[in-house]
Amino acid sequence: MADPARAARLADRIKVIVAQALERRIKDPRLGFITVTDARVTNDLQHATVYYTVFGDAEEQKATAAALESAKGVLRSEVGKNITARLTPTLTFVPDEVPVNAAHIEDLLRKTKERDAEIAATAEGADYVAGADAYKTEEDDEA
Repeated sequence: MADPARAARLADRIKVIVAQALERRIKDPRLGFITVTDARVTNDLQHATVYYTVFGDAEEQKATAAALESAKGVLRSEVGKNITARLTPTLTFVPDEVPVNAAHIEDLLRKTKERDAEIAATAEGADYVAGADAYKTEEDDEA
């Protein structure tokens, strides 16, 4: 087993190699506007998972996934040429869900902000039920 630091360094290197190979070497017309966002390697350095995002609609994302699947062998050989490991890790491509999750969180924050504004507008002219100071003070006890 390799140490996690070595796996992290190898993952960073694989991310750069795959991104450069997609830019320069792979000429598949199905390949859309793709960004390699992250790569992770198992501690035994046998398997690498490459995360990517595609700018476009669902059809372009499917076409890009198919292009990556067909170019997997070329990309793996490119990784094997450019790393100094005994074995070349297998590559798995996974669409990154971070942009989708970020959009969902932004939508929730927007809805919460609107709801807070509604509550603030409702509470603007309201009075306290027991007056401005509902708690007994020492002055009340002395009187």
